[in-house]
Amino acid sequence: MIFQVFVSLVLGVGSLLLFAFSARARDSEHADRLALLPLEDEAPSPPATSTSSKETP
Repeated sequence: MIFQVFVSLVLGVGSLLLFAFSARARDSEHADRLALLPLEDEAPSPPATSTSSKETP
């Protein structure tokens, strides 16, 4: 039981340290930008003009 508590504390502290290191290095911001990249508007396209060719019989 004591070993199990020790291991869980080590894993908890280790995960907190890795999270703090990742937050300080700002690793997740690049992934957020890449995820939002498809949502950005591209250059505005010209409005579509409807050209109907009227055929005379």
